[in-house]
Amino acid sequence: MSFNLRNRSLLTVQDYTPREFRYLLDLARDLKRAKYARTEQKHLEGKEICLIFEKTSTRTRCAFEVACSDQGANVTYLDPAGSQIGHKESFKDTARVLGRMYDAIEYRGSSQHGVETLAKYAGVPVYNGLTDEYHPTQMIADVMTMREHADKPISDIKYAYVGDTRSNMGHSLLIVGCLLGMDVRICGPKSLWPSEEYRSIAEQLKERSGARLTITDDPRAAVEGVDFIHTDVWVSMGEPKEVWKERIQLLTPYQVNADLMKASGNAQVRFMHCLPAFHDTETAVGKQIANDYGMTNGLEVTDDVFESEANVAFEQAENRLHTIKALLVATLGD
Repeated sequence: MSFNLRNRSLLTVQDYTPREFRYLLDLARDLKRAKYARTEQKHLEGKEICLIFEKTSTRTRCAFEVACSDQGANVTYLDPAGSQIGHKESFKDTARVLGRMYDAIEYRGSSQHGVETLAKYAGVPVYNGLTDEYHPTQMIADVMTMREHADKPISDIKYAYVGDTRSNMGHSLLIVGCLLGMDVRICGPKSLWPSEEYRSIAEQLKERSGARLTITDDPRAAVEGVDFIHTDVWVSMGEPKEVWKERIQLLTPYQVNADLMKASGNAQVRFMHCLPAFHDTETAVGKQIANDYGMTNGLEVTDDVFESEANVAFEQAENRLHTIKALLVATLGD
């Protein structure tokens, strides 16, 4: 069964129906198998894709560029200093320029309003590569990864997200599980819970899908019986350095460590992270955190958990490629 997603944008997690989302997952699985088997066919030859990155990226940029290359499309990359968008030129005017030159546009930056304006005026599909509110392309990869590592239907999968739950990852993992009928546990200190806007969206989706939703400040209760434990960095890109001390004090009880993994009661529980992760002192930021706050064994996740067999974050990262490729083929392919 196929679905006509041609010329559709992806701006929020809930833009596609559950059936459309599952179709993308199936297409991503098929494209992944074809790449491994070296039987992949090009569906995007002659297409021009513009990638706008107001925030830096490793996985999102590489996934879009390799997906386009594999499928025969050409890419223009605009780095944080490479365009006038939002500075000398509005999102609206930028959209009306780029829409005349490109077949699709990806945007990664702070502004959800900005990516929605691009989609409104460009006349071509626009993909949200991350905003402060949502990370929808990441969600396709996350659900694909969970489906690969759980020997059960999607609707039977149980997962917890532990940490700062009012972030784009918190919002997105809250919503995607409710969209697809999963068992979702969102866990963090009450001061960092998602706003009513996002909880309302999730509740409405839950009523339609039969999902189970728990929002709690008790990490051990949140992870009981889950198949996957997700987390993310405690301070997002663009937030001031002063935030670190406050977040560390608030979120240290929500660190994913061996005890929390064991509290799931599931010997096969898996750890997930959208990356990059502060799990050691081998980065400049990791060293700074260790020096300033004494967090020598990781921040949101300890190094022993990150380096264990339970960690599927690198499969998750690879699946960014296959799911973004599915999105491009479904919306632009011949």
